[in-house]
Amino acid sequence: MIPELDLDAAGMLAALRPWVECESPTDDAGAVNRMMRLAARDLTLAGAAVETIPGRMGLGDCVRARFPHPRRDAPGILVLGHLDTVHPVGTLAALPWRVEGGRAYGPGILDMKGGNLLALCAIRALASAGIGTPLPVTVLFTSDEEVGSPSTRDLIEAEAARHRYVLVPEPGLPDNGVVTGRYAIARFELEATGRPSHAGVTPTEGRSAIRAMARKILAIDAMSDADCTFSVGIVSGGRWVNCVPTHCCGQALSMAKRQDDLDRGVARMLALSGETDGVAFRVRRGVTRPVWEPDAGTLGLYARARDVAQGLGQALPHASAGGGSDGNFTGALGIPTLDGLGALGHGYHTPEEHVLVASLPARARLFAGLLTALA
Repeated sequence: MIPELDLDAAGMLAALRPWVECESPTDDAGAVNRMMRLAARDLTLAGAAVETIPGRMGLGDCVRARFPHPRRDAPGILVLGHLDTVHPVGTLAALPWRVEGGRAYGPGILDMKGGNLLALCAIRALASAGIGTPLPVTVLFTSDEEVGSPSTRDLIEAEAARHRYVLVPEPGLPDNGVVTGRYAIARFELEATGRPSHAGVTPTEGRSAIRAMARKILAIDAMSDADCTFSVGIVSGGRWVNCVPTHCCGQALSMAKRQDDLDRGVARMLALSGETDGVAFRVRRGVTRPVWEPDAGTLGLYARARDVAQGLGQALPHASAGGGSDGNFTGALGIPTLDGLGALGHGYHTPEEHVLVASLPARARLFAGLLTALA
């Protein structure tokens, strides 16, 4: 029997709004740290012992919170989330906090401040009801997930290794589902180096790095198939319009359902390096998320969550998903991990990002029930 908890949409929205209005794009460490301080205060008020872990690589800090428990140092449950977003400071002007038609809008509200907040609300509601969890609970909020977690992967893996389970409140699947596996992802740095000349007087003497990059982008896009996809998402080149551009750089992303497919994709990308018509093109591999395939431990954890959901009258399907998360790391390590436990909604990473308001208390009850079911 799952206890009735004090979880209502209005109260959760009131708690969530300050988080959403504290903009925290990954590349603005100061903004991320303001968000971390806000979360740290709320975690402290909820009774946790909170510590700030300094950032590195020019990225933001992280926050770790440990909640009181008779066996606090025993392997327990790690709640793993990120507080950085893809939206730059100033997005609130175009995507202000608003609630209408059963939806709450704002930058980062779905990915993944809403999920992090509902996890905290679940922990807080259990404490208010005097309900203990069989296992100790630790929350780790990180600062760089949206760029592949280059500065926090070691921290995530070390912290997860001290726990029995990992719960990730990333956005849930549209059918109220959760995530039991994720595809592998690799990032690449692209660089083209040509030869300068005056674009008006001697254009044929130059070799355009931008033109070469454009051709490579088309070639990269054409490499996508059902097993491995490729896309270029950032391009920058040239300095003066009257000069044949010497430099052009970009970033590409590849995603595959299986590690072997990603490894082949990586090899194809790296093979694009070379020189053509006087332009040198170089591909460097960046951060990579390993494939996370569901194993017996993760599927057993999912079965516990499904039982909790049934007790709440909810269906809880599961699937592997694209779009990486820090669950890739913990699941790939063989630590039972359940992802996609956060809010439901649509449009994350876009100007229409929103959560379905009714999903906040519903998913918080699921989260609270799971915390009490794991032993």
